Amino acid sequence: MTDQSSKGIKPYKGPAGGWGALRAVALAVKKEMGASASTRALLSLNQPVGFDCPGCAWPDPKHTSSFEFCENGAKAVTWEATNKRVDPDFFAQHSVSDLWDWSDYALEDAGRLTHPLRYDPATDHFVPISWDEAFERAGSVMRALPDANAAEFYTSGRASNEAAFLYQLFAREFGTNNFPDCSNMCHEATSVGLPKSIGVGKGTVTLEDFEHADAIFCIGHNPGTNHPRMLGTLREVSRRGAPIIVINPMRERGLERFQDPQAPVEMITNGATTIASAYHLVRVGGDVAMLKGVMKALFAADEADRETGGNGLLDRAFIAEHTVGFETLKADIDKADWGEIVRRSGLSREAIESIAQVYWHSQRVIICYGMGVTQHRHGTEAVQQIANLLMLRGNFGREGAGICPLRGHSNVQGDRTVGITELPTEAFLAKLDEAFGIKSPRPHGHNAVEAVAAMRDGTAKAFIGLGGNLAVAMSDPEACFAAFRKLDLNVQIVTKLNRTCLLTARESLILPCLGLTELDVQASGLQSITVEDSMSVVHASRGMLKPISDALLSEPAIIAGLAKASMPGTAVHWDDLVADYDLIRDKIEAVFPDFFDFNARVRVKGGFRLRVGASIREWDTPDCKAHFLVRESMDEDDGKDDTPLTLTTIRSHDQYNTTIYGLNDRYRGITGRRDVIFANEEDLADLGLEAGDRVDVLAGERILSGQTLVAHPISRGSLAAYYPEANCLIPLDDYDRHSGTPAYKSIAVTLRRAA
Repeated sequence: MTDQSSKGIKPYKGPAGGWGALRAVALAVKKEMGASASTRALLSLNQPVGFDCPGCAWPDPKHTSSFEFCENGAKAVTWEATNKRVDPDFFAQHSVSDLWDWSDYALEDAGRLTHPLRYDPATDHFVPISWDEAFERAGSVMRALPDANAAEFYTSGRASNEAAFLYQLFAREFGTNNFPDCSNMCHEATSVGLPKSIGVGKGTVTLEDFEHADAIFCIGHNPGTNHPRMLGTLREVSRRGAPIIVINPMRERGLERFQDPQAPVEMITNGATTIASAYHLVRVGGDVAMLKGVMKALFAADEADRETGGNGLLDRAFIAEHTVGFETLKADIDKADWGEIVRRSGLSREAIESIAQVYWHSQRVIICYGMGVTQHRHGTEAVQQIANLLMLRGNFGREGAGICPLRGHSNVQGDRTVGITELPTEAFLAKLDEAFGIKSPRPHGHNAVEAVAAMRDGTAKAFIGLGGNLAVAMSDPEACFAAFRKLDLNVQIVTKLNRTCLLTARESLILPCLGLTELDVQASGLQSITVEDSMSVVHASRGMLKPISDALLSEPAIIAGLAKASMPGTAVHWDDLVADYDLIRDKIEAVFPDFFDFNARVRVKGGFRLRVGASIREWDTPDCKAHFLVRESMDEDDGKDDTPLTLTTIRSHDQYNTTIYGLNDRYRGITGRRDVIFANEEDLADLGLEAGDRVDVLAGERILSGQTLVAHPISRGSLAAYYPEANCLIPLDDYDRHSGTPAYKSIAVTLRRAA
């Protein structure tokens, strides 16, 4: 290893959280906010009278502490409430060609956008314009489209319920169900797969269920980085002695040990709480094989127990009363071969049987999972196998048990709930039409992959992005970039500059909006918005900081302005809705009955939980039963995970989706860089390579060049590289056919020494 190759690579020996997290928060505050009074905003984060975290969707406890934010939540707030500004002078100094050469980190780090902008091709600069001109420029292109389906309406999980509802209303009155959404790239396997299993595409547990669970299983996620407040919950589970079984390709510090910054004794003594009672390094793409192995071991133990006079280990009463498909599942599991299970999972039979033993010795079990499960070619079916396992012992609809998909973005679940879907039901559309006097289109629309393909093929001409950075978030960035540049219209509703803003179309607009931290004052006064957390609790959020520019508008106001300009004859009273968000919530209630008494209930401290039928053993399936569903093959990725080396994409600790707060990945020992590949040391030895070597990563003809190898505890045959940098290895057509989710987590690759 050369000095240059080893620079910024040093093992991290501390726990997750603790003093390291506090130092990181202090540095983020100093860098972005300085001595500004805005720092007080952190004390209102995730509080009953405050604003929702712009980051993860982990729920707020009923009894809040003095501060309810984690390190990455604090970074999200300081990133938004920064003192840095990207104003008209900035764009006068920097052309689009100049900015294109900036890193994604540098683009967002420049600061908050202050004024609406249009791209001037004559000068290659963005120039300020009025809001009226911005709306008219966008509207003129929208009105000229040959077909409403030539427009794509993208949504980020940052959008509130109110903004998302207005946005889907705009699109449907315009005449399309084209809703590429950030959920297409993360938990769409959950949204598509679970309704067929249990009748709802959401988790079934509450935060309080963790207090009563006898065991927690964590599959394919990294809470220390992606939802750090979960570590406090897992800490309490561990301290009361319940086992936490981790099944993950990489060792992640947050799943090993955690030092709670709000625990004085731990901080003073530099102690920490062990999280995982067992940690199993499953092979990338091996989750289905592992789950089948656990079910096979459970069936064998059940049979043995009954042969000796016991009642068996399955919940036969639950299976008989609430489910269908059990015999088909059992036949599939019976024929599963242990040798194949072991080979594909990367775990020994003994390890899998030990997982099964914890499961059947626990009366109440919660299984948590993340994108390590969902972002495969058969991620939808993998999610269904988790549901199968839980159903076998009746772990739905009782305290301390259920399924817990770990949603990432703050309101990605809520956006879906209020109508952001390319697959609307007739019942929903009928209620929407009745509430507004419109005629919504019935044909299904585009998801994210389909939207980019339509842009690439020239059938989609206009793109409006409600937040996000789609061109960078998607697989195959070069194809995405080319697709955007073919558009007639690219509108980006954002708080900060990103690369998708720079993909100029015939008409390109940047429309800066208020952030979640900022006061939103409309004609009726100060407004609140609402969000839905990952456990279906809807609560209010109200910013407290003065907007960074008087030229900003709220998301609802921008959506209304675009809608009126695109549809001069609109039947919707947009100005009334923007003037008073209570009126938006009244309309949400009219369309979605589960939001009954919306305005009253959301004003109660902590908000309210939406109905989740499976939580009370009501199955919203056509036959009102939960369904055991079979994945006949153990192959999650159509053979691409059955190769000598399979690469998964991961996020660094200083990162949230495509937003990169810094260049450090503290828990994995990386500082000041992102050009690394994590690899198993034994695999490297077999390849004649060692830590510190620079390599190119090849997926067919696709290349990620000039990466430095880092030895890391990762399963044999598995590699990991940072997202979005490694997205170049994934073709646009490589995705789950059920959910449309790109196969970010399983890329067949080879390594060669870099030149």
